[in-house]
Amino acid sequence: MKHILATTCLAAGLGGLGVTTAAAECGDVTIASMNWQSAEVLASLDQFILNEGYGCNAAIIQGDTVPTITAMAEKGDPDIAPEGWVDLIPEVVNRGITEGRLVGAALAISDGAVQGWWVPKYIVEANPDIKTIDDALKHPELFPDPDDSSKGAVHNGPQGWGGTVVTTQLFKAYGAEEAGFRLIDTGSAAGLDGSIARAYERREGWVGYYWSPTALLGRYEMVKLDHGVDYGAAEWTRCNTVAECPDPTKNNWPSDTVQTLVTASFAERAGDDVMAYLKTRSWSNATVNALMAWMTDNQATGEDGARHFLKENEGLWTQWVSPEVAEKVKAALE
Repeated sequence: MKHILATTCLAAGLGGLGVTTAAAECGDVTIASMNWQSAEVLASLDQFILNEGYGCNAAIIQGDTVPTITAMAEKGDPDIAPEGWVDLIPEVVNRGITEGRLVGAALAISDGAVQGWWVPKYIVEANPDIKTIDDALKHPELFPDPDDSSKGAVHNGPQGWGGTVVTTQLFKAYGAEEAGFRLIDTGSAAGLDGSIARAYERREGWVGYYWSPTALLGRYEMVKLDHGVDYGAAEWTRCNTVAECPDPTKNNWPSDTVQTLVTASFAERAGDDVMAYLKTRSWSNATVNALMAWMTDNQATGEDGARHFLKENEGLWTQWVSPEVAEKVKAALE
């Protein structure tokens, strides 16, 4: 499904470019920054290049996958979601493109992204029989609930994340509650990260939702559990990604298409040059992981990370823009 969706989105994005004109004014632009590091730095990068290279007046607003993309499709705002995890809400994205409300631009992460349930590497090394989600759920004693050691715990992300919905549905599908586990709401991205860090520092068991690329998985060695089944696109769309669905089944978590989305209204007014940048700008997991590691080590903001990337990766980002725009961006970095 992800390949079909990506192709559809990209085709729609290319088709949408035909309605723009090079003379169009970029003007005011709203860019959604999601509450995780890779999305934050990409939003800041787009803001810097659009403002300094193309003369836009781009501002960043806070968002999350589901509410942001839904608002773009239904209300036409914000203008850009630089890091859209489109496979998490395929119906909203496909409907938005079909109805002419959304336009797909570049793949934000060229080689895709990975989500799922992870455990510390030291747990797998000590218990080599644990390879799948079902294997882990046989051992609640290895993954104790911090509030009730008689139960195991599966750690979930905060509300508003598409991955939180899927984890909740998989928790039901794999019978985790019946196996003696409780689903833990970690409350925030920081809460989720903190739960992994604490487990590692204490060499304790931990199982739960996480994703790559991230700086945290570069710091702590984690192993993604196999789902034990093949990916079923129909069930994924019908139930695994739908919070209200009462009867989810076991399913594999597909590698995610991470794509930049823009509203059709912005694509029409932005101009050919701006849209050419947005349909070209793309980086790999390796590039993002290295950048996020630097940001974490230096307690850097998204803006700091964007400037660092532009200074250290000129050979990459200058491929996304014209020589004239590149010179403007370089001058702004001085």
